[in-house]
Amino acid sequence: MSKTFIGLKQDDVQALAQQLNELLANYQILYMNVRGFHWNIKGENFFELHVKFEELYNDLLLKVDEVAERILTLGHQPLHAFSDYIELSSIAERKQVSDGREAVESIVDGLAQLVARQRTVLAAASDADDEGTAALMSDYISQQEKSLWMYRAYLGH
Repeated sequence: MSKTFIGLKQDDVQALAQQLNELLANYQILYMNVRGFHWNIKGENFFELHVKFEELYNDLLLKVDEVAERILTLGHQPLHAFSDYIELSSIAERKQVSDGREAVESIVDGLAQLVARQRTVLAAASDADDEGTAALMSDYISQQEKSLWMYRAYLGH
C-alpha cells in the first residue's frame, strides 16, 4: 500500500481529506452566518453581541485556514467554491437575522454540528495514525465545547 509524503496510507488520507473538506464547508457557512449576525444585530444586547460575534467569526476564519492547510498537508486540495460549501454543509445558511437570541441559538446549533463532525474526523484520524489531524480536532473540540457551554448559558440553558 502506498504512503503519502508524511507517511500515512493513501487510502486513509483520501477519506480524511473528504471529511476535512466537508468540515471546511461547515466552517465556511457558519463563518458567513456569524459575519451576518455581527453586521445585522439589533436590540438591547447589541454592544455585547456585536463584539462576541466578531470574536467568533475571527476564530472561525482562523480555523478555516487551518483546516484548508491540513488538507494540503495531506496532499489534497481544499474546496474553495461557495457552491461546494452550500452543497456539502449540514449547517444551514442563515439570512437577515437581527435578533440576538435567534442568532445565538443558530450559533449553538452550528457549533454543536462542528463538534459532532470533528469527533468523527478525530476517530478517523486516530484510526489512520494521523496525529496532526487528531491533535487539531482535539483542540477544536475542547475550545468549542466551552463556547457551547457559554452560549447556552447566555440563552439560560
